Amino acid sequence: MSTNAFQETVEHSGLHKFFSAVFYAGSSFLITVVNKTVLTSFRFPSYMCLGIGQMAVTVVVLYAAKKTKTVQFQDFDRSVPLKIFPLPLLYVGNHITGLASTKKLSLPMFTVLRKFTILMTMILEVYILRKTFPKRLVYSVVAIVLGAMIAASSDLAFDMEGYTFILFNDAFTAASSVYTKKKLGTEGLGKYGVLFYNALIIVIPTLLASALTGDLHEAVIFEDWVKATFIICFLMSCFLGFVLMYSIVLCSYYNSALTTTVVGAIKNVAVAYIGIFVGGDYLFSWTNFLGLSICMSGGLVYSYFTFSSKSPGGNTEGAHELKIHVTEDSNGKHLTS
Repeated sequence: MSTNAFQETVEHSGLHKFFSAVFYAGSSFLITVVNKTVLTSFRFPSYMCLGIGQMAVTVVVLYAAKKTKTVQFQDFDRSVPLKIFPLPLLYVGNHITGLASTKKLSLPMFTVLRKFTILMTMILEVYILRKTFPKRLVYSVVAIVLGAMIAASSDLAFDMEGYTFILFNDAFTAASSVYTKKKLGTEGLGKYGVLFYNALIIVIPTLLASALTGDLHEAVIFEDWVKATFIICFLMSCFLGFVLMYSIVLCSYYNSALTTTVVGAIKNVAVAYIGIFVGGDYLFSWTNFLGLSICMSGGLVYSYFTFSSKSPGGNTEGAHELKIHVTEDSNGKHLTS
């Protein structure tokens, strides 16, 4: 097996898989609502500074946990940047574009367009992790994406900048999910090392970028810093940012990167349904509602097949499995069959 290929060698229990997925879905739901409150309701001008706060909390919490021996991971040395690359770049891209799209789009349309992450993740898992997928999972993913396209076709509040941010966010999320799964098998890092060094490596460059672009200045002079409700929401967002990052790594550890992405999609559709009745920024149409329903159906079917299977991610489907083989020739080029 190539040294660059990641292979799951440990079978985790169904309860670990299921509850890690539920933990991720719950964390993602909470931070989406809190971020929307900070960026839209309070009109906080700097999504970049909000991301910096979330990274800083991650560094502080994990450093304190390491010092008290609550968690263990490798001390920093010259090998760490090479082991962790390219996760920091993907992480900051995912963070910034995610917060920007949250601010630009209505909550329901944000959740709909995030579905394209699933297709991107499946493709990257084939090429990077050398995975194969049963046909029934492929069909359920197609249903999710089709539902997203139907729902988005009725968007009456089209925002080109917001759509651009969300599509970049989809790409960053897919790549980050797949590489997180790959890096979890790197000796010395583990779950906590991946989280800690991701945040540590990018928090200072992101802070400098925020200062140079004037983004930090806008955050500093924001007038609602004197309001206790805003401060509480801001701090909640920072802490939930750490919780979300941990839940993603945990879910990726026990499940495939694709399963983690689909769990997020199901959560997003649930948020979209709620947004129909609360929030005030959803423009209802039957086309959009139909698309959301198709998304939810595809996600639930995927979840049923994944969590009810005794060997998820394995190659036990035989003739019913859609096998996509990826090999490398002597020049390092990818060949598919």
